[in-house]
Amino acid sequence: MNNSDKENVLNKSVINWYPGHMAKTKRLIKENLEQIDIVYEVVDARIPYSSKIRDLDEIIKNKPRIMIMTKYDLCDKSETKKWIEYYERQGYFVIAMDIEHQFQKKSILNLTEKLLVEKREKLEAKGMRKGRARVLVVGVPNVGKSTLINRLVEKKAVGTGNKPGVTKELNWIRISDEVELLDSPGILWPKIDIGNIAYNLASLTAIKEEILPLFDVVEYILRTLEKYYPQTLKERYGIDTVEEDVVETLEIIGKRRGCLIRGGEIDYDKVITVIMNDIKNGMIKNITFDRLEDLHEN
Repeated sequence: MNNSDKENVLNKSVINWYPGHMAKTKRLIKENLEQIDIVYEVVDARIPYSSKIRDLDEIIKNKPRIMIMTKYDLCDKSETKKWIEYYERQGYFVIAMDIEHQFQKKSILNLTEKLLVEKREKLEAKGMRKGRARVLVVGVPNVGKSTLINRLVEKKAVGTGNKPGVTKELNWIRISDEVELLDSPGILWPKIDIGNIAYNLASLTAIKEEILPLFDVVEYILRTLEKYYPQTLKERYGIDTVEEDVVETLEIIGKRRGCLIRGGEIDYDKVITVIMNDIKNGMIKNITFDRLEDLHEN
């Protein structure tokens, strides 16, 4: 099988995975929709298309929305910039940031206030108090929702982790007398079958590791780096190309990274873990796996 055939096989992957809590989350959001003034839609700047909830418009209707692109320090800024401009052309308000180290709380809250001016003026005209802004925070698993909330609240209000599924229920969290947040569990959609979305989500740990074979996910990561970021492949793993039989490439990486078992044999599971952790822990930076030209081709 040549590389082109291999890419076609990877592209045709279909995931049918829709845990009960995701259906419950959507139902609860709809039930609480009248209380919500604005939505913070959180996406990963490295996969700004793959990590966007497909049916969000159906869930939140016409609520004003701010798209917050997290992990901006890890993305390929030139490619992600194209996505920012793409979403802005569609009328989105987009803020991209490194929420861990360069958080822009004022930017988010100022834009929130701006988007709610008209609603609050109507309330004041009726002699009603403007009240506290109620904000729904949504996103696919592991894009940084909980970290965003903790930074907004300025304390650890919710649990965080670099694996999906940390948040389990909807929770109201007060930031101040002005803003209250509704935290929600990560949401996916029932069937993921568009291009490389499944593999992009798996590569950046937005879906649980058991959903797709890790061997296939790691092969996808290596081939994507080879295609778009060959210098990163060279610097991180000391290789120029990914062999047609990816096992040969894993052997090279395993020897270089000391992933060996007794007798000098390669510990392939360890090699796979090393590569997955390099992505998960941000050791591989300046990457954006979603490409706008791929969207236009679909």
